[in-house]
Amino acid sequence: MTFSALSILALAIFISAYVLVMLEEVIHLKKSKPVVVAAGLIWLVIGLAHPGAHDLEEAASHLLAEYGALFLFLLVAITYVNTLEERRVFDALRVKLVQSGLSYRGLYWLIGVLSFLLSGVLDNLTTTLVMGAIALVVGKGAPRFLAVTCVSIVVAANAGGAFSPFGDITTLMVWQKGKVAFFEFFDLFVPSVINWLVPAVLMGLAMERGAPSAKVDAVRMKPGSIGVMVLFAISIALAISFHSVLGLPPALGMMLGLGLLQLWAYYLQRAAKRSGNGDMVLDAFRQIERVEWDTLLFFFGIIFAVGGLGYLGWLGLANTTLYGQFGPTTANIVIGLLSAVLDNIPLMYAVLAMDPAMSHGQWLLITLTCGVGGSLLAVGSAAGVALMAIAGEHYGVIKHLKWSWAILLGYAASIGTHLMLNASLF
Repeated sequence: MTFSALSILALAIFISAYVLVMLEEVIHLKKSKPVVVAAGLIWLVIGLAHPGAHDLEEAASHLLAEYGALFLFLLVAITYVNTLEERRVFDALRVKLVQSGLSYRGLYWLIGVLSFLLSGVLDNLTTTLVMGAIALVVGKGAPRFLAVTCVSIVVAANAGGAFSPFGDITTLMVWQKGKVAFFEFFDLFVPSVINWLVPAVLMGLAMERGAPSAKVDAVRMKPGSIGVMVLFAISIALAISFHSVLGLPPALGMMLGLGLLQLWAYYLQRAAKRSGNGDMVLDAFRQIERVEWDTLLFFFGIIFAVGGLGYLGWLGLANTTLYGQFGPTTANIVIGLLSAVLDNIPLMYAVLAMDPAMSHGQWLLITLTCGVGGSLLAVGSAAGVALMAIAGEHYGVIKHLKWSWAILLGYAASIGTHLMLNASLF
């Protein structure tokens, strides 16, 4: 079945679509469009190759349920992040850092630490955009500071996202698949710190001296911002509890959190009418509208396209070739390196779909490598691509590539740290 003409056609469709995804910045075609088309065509090919197969509908329905759980979880998480932005929480953070009076070296380390820690809650892409905007304001007129700090932000955000189920789409998929329990992700905390700290120390040696100007307009958070932050924390706690305690999908806990946000928005709107304070008004549905639908549809295309290739046997063949011949440690390290060129989401989903027989330590290893491997190149992760879009001439492929050797040392050091500290898990 795997090497039939129609099956090979399905593989060719996926490869063609992924080439278009990789050329997104050149041809300006949103990444969701080719993969959604590819997903439909692949399942059309499957239907033509195996008409009336008894397990065909079951396989497609399983993928639909898997995507639905991921979609709802991300929908709520992104809505909360949009709401925090609308309440000016991130703007207030930027002003605080600008007015801190720290030197360029001090700001470099503070921005790096915040990028690492915030990524575990906000996700690596959002964290990169927030901290990147802060760096551009703080480092105006200091090109060396901006270049090095931007690289550090990408590495820190990707590393910080690797030890939290909420830090990256890949970790979220691993958690929802039940391969790693929520608190077990924290076994990767020290290796993730090492992954960022090694290149951060080396890059810090090139840091610009002096201090930036502290002149910036004051920004006040909108009324109700503290309530939104509290509800976001409650939503995360609900997702964890639903999954770990009740055995229910974490997306249900997040949807309960979305309902609480809607009620909070209703309260603020009523309070705004009584007080006449227009800043209190919060339209929660407007924040849902601002969700990045290109990203959510991209996940749909990837899940169904890769799932279709799995149904045709291609993932089983890859499993036998990669994990069977080279062993899980080498395979997981290589997949991490591949994520610097290929998107880590389809790579991780392919591993989960192959479901190779691995120890708990190996599942943590692929979570780590697939999460941080993209830091090796500016185009290796969504965080790097997004930062290039807002940083302009201050950060790009060449500026990042200058420090790839240091990032590779951090990649190797983090793997070694995991293999040593968590040896009992293998």
